[in-house]
Amino acid sequence: MTADDPVTADDLGAAGDPVTASGLAGRLGPYGLGTAPLAGLFAPVSEEQAEQALAAAWQAGIRYFDTAPHYGTGLAEERLGRFLRGLPGGAARDAVVSTKIGRVLVPGQGEEDGFPGRSGLVRVRDYSRDGVLRSLDDSLRRTGLDRFDLVLIHDPDDHWEQAAGQAYPALAELRDQGVIGAIGAGMNQAEMLTRFVRETDMDAVLVAGRYTLLDRSSAAELLPECARRGVAVIAGGVFNSGVLAGGTTYDYASAPPEVLKRARELSRICAAYGVPLPAAALRFPHRHPAVSTVLVGARSAEEVREDVDLAATPIPDALWQELDDAG
Repeated sequence: MTADDPVTADDLGAAGDPVTASGLAGRLGPYGLGTAPLAGLFAPVSEEQAEQALAAAWQAGIRYFDTAPHYGTGLAEERLGRFLRGLPGGAARDAVVSTKIGRVLVPGQGEEDGFPGRSGLVRVRDYSRDGVLRSLDDSLRRTGLDRFDLVLIHDPDDHWEQAAGQAYPALAELRDQGVIGAIGAGMNQAEMLTRFVRETDMDAVLVAGRYTLLDRSSAAELLPECARRGVAVIAGGVFNSGVLAGGTTYDYASAPPEVLKRARELSRICAAYGVPLPAAALRFPHRHPAVSTVLVGARSAEEVREDVDLAATPIPDALWQELDDAG
């Protein structure tokens, strides 16, 4: 098939038995690995470094991996696919992979959008039915997989009509046919995700940065709505892009002074209990019963192992109470 050939549901892989909608939350596991950093988000990452990070995650027992065409204009999908194909025997069958639709990659030159060292492709927003099918077909080619366990509508903030009117029905049809396992949406806001949950039949949402120690806005409506409807919640961006892990960035930009002040106060409270702030940030989303999985990003094996250690840090109830009072 060439880039100009029409794409149909038949091109997107055959029905299989990995993850289905009904078993999604149980298969994701408590932690998953996001692959945006492995595509060089904000700084280049070598092929070897990316492979070592993926191997460290696998060795730690992580089986859920989230990717997207947006990450490095396909580089994250390619690297994840090479790693999974290189696993011995049939081990790759244990992996649970989600990708996203909404940005179709086409030849051209443009902004790198945070991902250096990759050119020749540009992202075009497209939440149409044809865009969904083409994006998934391209993602299958880049990863070498024959099926995705979860497909998310990616950042449709200014595209509700097309995303809800075309992308969602196309994904629902593919799910009903068994071509993909489950469907959902991934965003950096809670309001539209709540609307998706109320007005469509989604299996999961990936909410980034909106249920953290610094921003609990998802707790108002999104998380209760997901709990009522049995929608799995994947919490991403738990460090708010760095400020809760000792950095100075918040939501992909320099943190405002008031945010830095709040982060320092949270760090002080944690230190009084002998707990690193990143450990509390990583563990926090699991306190809500609607959250099934916390998605973390790492750019090296060392960072993966650090996150694994943080996830195992004991946190006393008294600390949670004090953080709640301060929050």
